[in-house]
Amino acid sequence: MSQDGRDTDPGPGTDGRRDADEEDEELRRLLEEFDTLAETVDSPEEREQVRAARNAAVVAAHDDEIFGQVIKGYDRADLAEAFLGSLLFGIPMFVEGGTNEVGAFLAATPLSLVGTVVGAIGLAIGILYVADIQDVRVDKPIFGLVPRRLVGVLGVSFLTALVVMTGWGRVDWADPLLALATVVAAFVPMSVGAALGDILPGS
Repeated sequence: MSQDGRDTDPGPGTDGRRDADEEDEELRRLLEEFDTLAETVDSPEEREQVRAARNAAVVAAHDDEIFGQVIKGYDRADLAEAFLGSLLFGIPMFVEGGTNEVGAFLAATPLSLVGTVVGAIGLAIGILYVADIQDVRVDKPIFGLVPRRLVGVLGVSFLTALVVMTGWGRVDWADPLLALATVVAAFVPMSVGAALGDILPGS
């Protein structure tokens, strides 16, 4: 804060921009060193090796923009990404008759239905927090225990399956158990799509 009382805090995004600028500067310096090295070597084979190393450095730098980021917090942008991911994985389930066949089987075997729901939750947890695709941090969990990101991923995928399958006439709620089981059959891959859609952009 300045002497006149005004808040001079540059904001939460400043450190991120500064880090990105520093990384870009480091990459530029590294590429310049590769270019200098390429001018000093004599044989074509050595120049090719330098070019290959230079290209590998560029690829690695761009990969880091998506993978290996620290993801913290949860907002509407994350929810939108989860929705798009769930929809991408869900559309084939909405139009495929096999979804209704699986739903009929799950409705006839409640234990399998419960196991399928638990399995979907486990898959989402594995993708978000175990597989180490990104460094996903738990920030301000609900009741101090339940991660908001997990609730968002599971909630948006289930609600999307419920609304679209009902709206498209894929389920008939005259038989609630069968309808619910059919929605769960679509929910499983949609929860995977929601989890991937949420974390892969690295937001």
